Amino acid sequence: MNEFSGLMTDPLGWIIDEHHSLADAQAVRRRRVVRPLSGVWCEIDGRRVRNFSGNDYLGLAGDERLARAAQSALELCGTGARASALVSGRTVWHEQLESRLAEFEDAQAAVLFPTGYAANVGAITALVGRDDLILSDRLNHASLIDGCRLSGAQVRVYAHGDVLQAERELEKHRDARRKLIVTDGLFSMDGDLAPLRELADVANRHSAMLVVDEAHATGVLGTHGRGACELSGIGETAIRVGTLSKALGTQGGFVTGSQQLIDWLWNTARTQMFSTALAPACCAAACAALDVIEQEPQRRRTLQLRSDELRRALHNHGIATLPHASGPIVPIVLHDSARTMAVAGALEENGFLVGAIRPPTVPRNSARLRVSLSAAQTSADVHELAEAIASAVNSQSS
Repeated sequence: MNEFSGLMTDPLGWIIDEHHSLADAQAVRRRRVVRPLSGVWCEIDGRRVRNFSGNDYLGLAGDERLARAAQSALELCGTGARASALVSGRTVWHEQLESRLAEFEDAQAAVLFPTGYAANVGAITALVGRDDLILSDRLNHASLIDGCRLSGAQVRVYAHGDVLQAERELEKHRDARRKLIVTDGLFSMDGDLAPLRELADVANRHSAMLVVDEAHATGVLGTHGRGACELSGIGETAIRVGTLSKALGTQGGFVTGSQQLIDWLWNTARTQMFSTALAPACCAAACAALDVIEQEPQRRRTLQLRSDELRRALHNHGIATLPHASGPIVPIVLHDSARTMAVAGALEENGFLVGAIRPPTVPRNSARLRVSLSAAQTSADVHELAEAIASAVNSQSS
């Protein structure tokens, strides 16, 4: 026995107490295995349910055209990129996807990242640092928040959607070396849109950069599916960050903008420089997804139709939704975490998988069901879900 063994304590012993604290706050997340099935169905813990919790907005994750494109890349390049893109991992598939993304977004150029999270962190930390100023919406995604923190810049958080407060902060910090406004385009937990046109005007007046996270809007919003920036008509004004893992049905992140911007990120964004490049199969599948999005705009129209249908059906059942949301993310705020978990559990027993979102993902006392819609869902799916939600909520209230 080591002579010091009697003095040793478990350096991870604190986790037990902290885990109990998570359990008391209804904040423990279970690790579960989900098996996607055809259409909107999946299997979880042996139960076949309709999936209303994912972000496969256009129903492309299981599309055969994406699978065939991925298989072709697998046969030619294998399963992995083998290195970071800067070293030797940028294949013809990466080059093709960057070109297609720039074309799709009507931008000069694009650069790929391993995830959307990495794209946000990498872009922000490459654009600002010490002596700089960031204005961040209070409800921004965690990846934007972490990018702000890691940048070393001075961060000022403005109330959700409060353009006037953002401008006042810019006026207070005129001497900042560089200024950056960061915001989600379509907010992932409230389902509402940022006031992008107004933010773009403020950014222009104060010579500030504007980064918009289009993760939940790419492929979903706008005439061509380019996202909230296109819908708001701000075009090339913003630095646009996107993900391939939601409406495009594959995996990875990207940034689009001017050639000058993309060259800078290629040389300075650490999450891109020091990560192995995306698997070539992901790039090939994403190219196929862009083709589908351009050729089948009816998917976006169907998605919006289902979103409108669900909100009307919920209101007819007396279930309130957030007033300013209009897209495929439909939150139903139940406030109490335990009640939210109970309602989600009842829905699952009745064949519907719906996200139960609790703090710290959302602010305290704002736990909610987060319904995510897909163009693959039918009108019947939506109306049956609304009825099930009303039944589950009412039963938990009695």
